[in-house]
Amino acid sequence: MDQSTQKKLNMEKNGSSAVVPKSLKKAENLAFKIGDIAKIKANHMPGMKGAEAEIVGAFNTNAYVVDYKPTSGGPEVKNHKWVIQEEIKEAGSGTLKPGTPVNLEAAHMKGMKSAKATIVSVEPTTVYMVNYTPTTGGPKVKNHKWVIECELEKK
Repeated sequence: MDQSTQKKLNMEKNGSSAVVPKSLKKAENLAFKIGDIAKIKANHMPGMKGAEAEIVGAFNTNAYVVDYKPTSGGPEVKNHKWVIQEEIKEAGSGTLKPGTPVNLEAAHMKGMKSAKATIVSVEPTTVYMVNYTPTTGGPKVKNHKWVIECELEKK
């Protein structure tokens, strides 16, 4: 099974939640406001690219690309987009540098929570939580975490 199919299955099994870390700050002066419809340019999951997204949350933070070893077993996940500052155990408020080993608190995917990870890159940005229906069919994805501003296009 390829990595994108596995990610979709893991996401479906794990589900999505509208719960966000308490310390996460709501964004102001947004390019996309809550309730706006945008087109997704990102391809994090099968059926995501080109899908219409409803913006359901927007927050200012550092977004990280990480490599991590799932606690549920299986191969290392490379270049997972995105884990935010507030989803990294003991991250503090300073920006983490590429190569930094971390422990994840994020639970976006099966086996992600408590996984050991390495920071690949960082993007200080607005992150969006979105609802979308995959272009490949299937049920609506609710509260997908996270898409960054440059991965969305005005409709």
